[in-house]
Amino acid sequence: MPIKASEFIQNSDGSVYHLNLLPEHLANTVITVGDPDRVERITRHFDKIEFKIKKREFHTQTGIYKGKRISVISTGIGSDNIDIVLNELDALVNIDFKTRELKKETTSLDIIRIGTTGSIQENLPVDSFLISESAIGFDGLLHFYQSEHIQDLEFAKVFSKHLNWFEKKAAPYVVKGSENLMTLMLSDNVHKGVTGTNIGFYGPQGRILRLALQDDKMNDKLASFSFNNKKITNLEMETSAIYGLSRLLGHNAISMNAIIANRPAGTFSENPTKAVDELIAYTLGRLVK
Repeated sequence: MPIKASEFIQNSDGSVYHLNLLPEHLANTVITVGDPDRVERITRHFDKIEFKIKKREFHTQTGIYKGKRISVISTGIGSDNIDIVLNELDALVNIDFKTRELKKETTSLDIIRIGTTGSIQENLPVDSFLISESAIGFDGLLHFYQSEHIQDLEFAKVFSKHLNWFEKKAAPYVVKGSENLMTLMLSDNVHKGVTGTNIGFYGPQGRILRLALQDDKMNDKLASFSFNNKKITNLEMETSAIYGLSRLLGHNAISMNAIIANRPAGTFSENPTKAVDELIAYTLGRLVK
């Protein structure tokens, strides 16, 4: 049965609503970035660019890097945008755009996030790289889907108890990244850890400017938490949503992080642009390894 026009929205040219893409525009390997300007910082390494389009904060370029076809797309900041991007990426490969019906055979994408992050463990210095083995989401997005079967419920339960989690906040959820992409991307040059995905940049990440926090000890409690010898290592704003939706939809996802701030040490990278560019070069190299 065709999906209703109000649910699967297409533009006048048939493209998917927000991303403005047609299925032929998308490669099976997708790099996501938050910042639209970061798209060209990746595709400048490409041998050829086949396609470019911009709509709102969603900028997409698809091309060839050392024989591998890759799409790079900006998501903007936050898990709400990830809900748009992941669902529309999946639609591009798993919905027939002419009949508006689900395809009988599903396609799995490889999705690699390249982004910045702040570490909450003092031993993770600025300008180093971290791969998110799993992510804990404070944003609540995954609870809008039938998702408990992909969550680490025990991890979330122990975490909530350790932090004395405020009942009016969204319940934390924990999801693993792709084991295959983890193996591909991991090396002696990369730390691995558990990434905390926040719903905001200031209060939700423990920053105080003029507003008092509901829990001004939250970051200290995050840093001291451990479950099965795994610590929460860093904070950002997209990874848990990428991991959760990718697992639900049958895609592979991994998050590559350039650490540009160390919260307990109070330090910030002197050249965050260089750190991100080096992470881009590293990630592209691993993709064609």
